[in-house]
Amino acid sequence: MISNYKKLDNTKTYLVTGAAGFIGFHLSKRLLNEGCSVIGLDNLNDYYDVNLKKDRLNILNQQEKFKFKYVDLKDKEKLENIFKESKIDIVVNLAAQAGVRYSIQNPDVYIQSNVVGFLNILEMCRHYKIEHLVYASSSSVYGLNIKMPFSVHDNVDHPLSLYAATKKSNELMAHTYSHLYGLPTTGLRFFTVYGPWGRPDMALFLFTEAILNDKPIKVFNYGKMKRDFTYIDDIIEGVVRVLNNPPQPNPNWDKRNPDPGTSSAPYKVYNIGNNNPVELMKFIETLEDKLGKKAKKEFLPMQDGDVPETYAEIDDLVKDFGFKPSTSLNEGIERFVEWYKEYY
Repeated sequence: MISNYKKLDNTKTYLVTGAAGFIGFHLSKRLLNEGCSVIGLDNLNDYYDVNLKKDRLNILNQQEKFKFKYVDLKDKEKLENIFKESKIDIVVNLAAQAGVRYSIQNPDVYIQSNVVGFLNILEMCRHYKIEHLVYASSSSVYGLNIKMPFSVHDNVDHPLSLYAATKKSNELMAHTYSHLYGLPTTGLRFFTVYGPWGRPDMALFLFTEAILNDKPIKVFNYGKMKRDFTYIDDIIEGVVRVLNNPPQPNPNWDKRNPDPGTSSAPYKVYNIGNNNPVELMKFIETLEDKLGKKAKKEFLPMQDGDVPETYAEIDDLVKDFGFKPSTSLNEGIERFVEWYKEYY
């Protein structure tokens, strides 16, 4: 454990960008349940069903310590007004244009949201003396790497999609601000997050909808994929443990043999994954079991921008925060199916 490890501090004000999104909603809900003050930002874009985002927000808006601000991170002036009028201690940047496939058709959106938007967040954190910026990176940064499990200490310079490239650029930009301005930044590489209130463009959602409506599901790479499926509650627990523990410069960092996971600046990157890759066919079988219904399958080749396998090495997360994701796929899918049937 980090020697002076601090638990969540509910006297602080947390700014969560992407608060109407899947992870942002769950994080805001957890922080509010712990008695924290949360300012939630979102632009409610229509990449997927806006009603789902609004329903998540309705739940958050019932809490008196939650303030919602409708803003696009590209709008620097509007963003600055929020930082001016509120005393913000810690920023969690979860707003991003998501989706690997979508980035192949719509590259511009990714640069605006994930690069320009992130630059504006960095500038606000710098000028308004934010104690810690925690931001979402992605397992997609590992790209062409095949050394398993994926480690934050490995080089990640061969992304396979523009989405992955923007996430890698966020890590580089964060490092620059940590180095130049002493801004403590922690990047969290999330691995295939799933669970209730999840994203409709993700496999679990798409498969569930198709199976219940007797439509075929698309099984890419002929089912020979492996994913480190990570349940949403485990992701949130990982984020919460990091929040009040800004990284310290690594005194042993060696310029001759640079470690990508740490730095001589207050900068750190962690994987948050289940540390247990599951074959896509096993995933589908578990879902069929929970739905009590077999899927019609359409086997297809690998999609552009996709990787055949993801597998998170989480030694640093365990060492620094004493935390390891533990929700089984069986339990996680069961909870998702219960929510899905109730919601729809």
